[in-house]
Amino acid sequence: MVVTVAAEQVAIAVKVSEDIVTARQAGHELAAHLGFTLTDRTMISTAISEIARNITSYAGSGEIRLLVDIRDGRQSLVVQAEDQGPGIRDIPRALEDGYSTGRGLGLGLPGARRLMDGITIDSAPGRGTLIEMWKWVPDGA
Repeated sequence: MVVTVAAEQVAIAVKVSEDIVTARQAGHELAAHLGFTLTDRTMISTAISEIARNITSYAGSGEIRLLVDIRDGRQSLVVQAEDQGPGIRDIPRALEDGYSTGRGLGLGLPGARRLMDGITIDSAPGRGTLIEMWKWVPDGA
C-alpha cells in the first residue's frame, strides 16, 4: 500500500484488495473533515470501493486520487480513479445495471453513479480508464 499526500490531494496506489480498504477509509476521513453527514460519508466510501474494485478486477493496478475542487460550480469532494488497463469498450452499456464483462454483478459503475452527484468516464479499448466522480460539499461546511 502506498499513500501519497500532497497539499491538495491524496493518492492511493491500488494493486491488491487491501488497497481498496485504504482508499475507502481515506475517502471517508476526507468526507468527515469536509462536514459530510454519516450517510453521505458511507455513500462516498462505497462508491470508492466499487471503482477501486474495478481497478483490481479489470486493470490489475491503478490509482485513486481524492481532492477538493469545483464541479458544476460547487465545491466538491472529487474522486479520480485511473488505470492503464484494457479500457471500457462501451461506456453507456457499462453504466447499465447488470452489465459486466467479467464475473461481477454489473453494479459497480451504475452504483457509483447513483451514490455520487456526478461522474465522467474517459476510456477507450487499449488505453486505460479515467473515472472522475464527485459529491458536493454540504453548504456551510
